[in-house]
Amino acid sequence: MPKAIRIHKPGGPEVMQWEEVPALEPKEGEVLIKHAAIGVNFIDIYYRNGTYKAPEMPFTPGVEAVGVVIRLGKGVKNAKVGDRVAYCMGPLGAYSEYRCIPEKFLVRIPGGLANEQVAATFLKGMTAHFLLRRTYIVNDQTTMLVHAAAGGVGNLLVQWGRYLGAKVIGTVGSDDKKKMVEDLGAALVINYKTEDVLQKIKDFTGGKGVNVVYDGIGKTTFETSLNSLGRFGMFVSYGQASGPVPPVDLGLLRDKGSLFMTRPTLFDYKADADEYAFSAVELFDMILARFLRLHVHHSYKLEDAAQALMELEQGKTKGSVVLVTG
Repeated sequence: MPKAIRIHKPGGPEVMQWEEVPALEPKEGEVLIKHAAIGVNFIDIYYRNGTYKAPEMPFTPGVEAVGVVIRLGKGVKNAKVGDRVAYCMGPLGAYSEYRCIPEKFLVRIPGGLANEQVAATFLKGMTAHFLLRRTYIVNDQTTMLVHAAAGGVGNLLVQWGRYLGAKVIGTVGSDDKKKMVEDLGAALVINYKTEDVLQKIKDFTGGKGVNVVYDGIGKTTFETSLNSLGRFGMFVSYGQASGPVPPVDLGLLRDKGSLFMTRPTLFDYKADADEYAFSAVELFDMILARFLRLHVHHSYKLEDAAQALMELEQGKTKGSVVLVTG
């Protein structure tokens, strides 16, 4: 019998159970995939602990994976058996050895990219793409701040922002992470545990502040994020690792320089099939051209997913985390 991680009630890592599940048969428009590598993301924690409500109980978490198509449902037009594919859209269910998923969510993986590389990067890279190319259009006139700059999304934002010509400032929580982000090309890296973040930003920008802040932390960095922005700056909240951002009085945005504030999601920006496919191609091209250096620092067996999420939640990881099958 195939196996999957199953969650029967919200909670901590202990609620993640490694269980046998029924064999699957693809429905019309679906394909059956044998997973090879699965991406680990903070959204998986949000579903596990109940911050986001799962559509049903029990459920299998996970939103992205890489695998091989082994069976086709009726009406499948583009996929074929043997295709190596990735997805980061669609219903939950990636923490599994096998799964059925509509073919519309699949993209073929070009040669030259390993399964773990893609699983570690696909959702995070697609997130970086819409944040930099759609939510706020970054260019060589941009000074941007990235919190958790050594993390899975953060390190891609640093690299891609630099590629687009921006001056990139990153915050990190340790000196070894600081060295890592400096090596990625950030113009300034700040250890928020030992350095004054706002003073460093003020000195670097000549008191002007930054144009955009990419904040995946939430509650604990919110005040710093707003105070780091210059006039007409944009606060982009794309995650809440420390908890949700508190309610905001719109007058605060006025008083701090006519600021903008947004809470975008990948699932809105990539809901259009053509946009989804275009973004995937651009991401893979960036990786193949080596403009993005991939950091798969942590790899766990699928059955050890609870440990992987616990270490991600506790800030013990840097770069990306993946689960592998077999």
